[in-house]
Amino acid sequence: MLHPILDTSPGEASPSRARALQSPSASLWVQIPALPMSARRQAWQFAAALVFFHGSEYVLAAAFHGRRNVTATSLLISKQYVLAMGFAMLEHLTEMLIFPEVKEYWFVSNIGLLMVLIGEIIRKLAVVTAGRAFTHVIRIYHEDQHQLVTHGVYRFMRHPGYFGFLLWAVGTQVMLCNPVSTVAFTYVLWRFFSKRIQYEEYFLRQFFGSEYEEYALRVYSGLPFIK
Repeated sequence: MLHPILDTSPGEASPSRARALQSPSASLWVQIPALPMSARRQAWQFAAALVFFHGSEYVLAAAFHGRRNVTATSLLISKQYVLAMGFAMLEHLTEMLIFPEVKEYWFVSNIGLLMVLIGEIIRKLAVVTAGRAFTHVIRIYHEDQHQLVTHGVYRFMRHPGYFGFLLWAVGTQVMLCNPVSTVAFTYVLWRFFSKRIQYEEYFLRQFFGSEYEEYALRVYSGLPFIK
């Protein structure tokens, strides 16, 4: 003998089951799409890139200048930076849910990953080559250990650290397949470094005079459209 609750035909649902399927929570559960594998991979790569970049920046800065002299500000972590990275993650999540096909361009994402790796390498080569002469805060007073570094990666560009950071940061957005953030990061960072280079080189000319003038004439700045 069948129990009354279970005595339903295959084509009919019990009243309780029908109510459950019609409830808002059940409808929401059905409507949530599965997150694309490529998008999840991109998010993990982005998180790993952030952790490694800032972790290695801290280790190198502490090694050359001492832990007491290393702060969030000196590592270029500002409110604007946090907001930019937050916006990038928001864009990635939004597009992942609404336009998941945008995150399926594996070739574009892999180009971004390559940009991240190359930018990271160039940035760290700049830090290690300059040693104590490399600082995150622009020096406006000359110190004894402050020397003009023109060897290593500095033979090819005057500001490899800036170039490496620009390539790394824009690369993170290409890796995420974030079209809006890719354009925004490129413009904002180029504008930031164009002003910073002009300000920094004013003091470098004060410190090193004709030696820096000759170096600047001979070696490219490293950033596009910045002499």
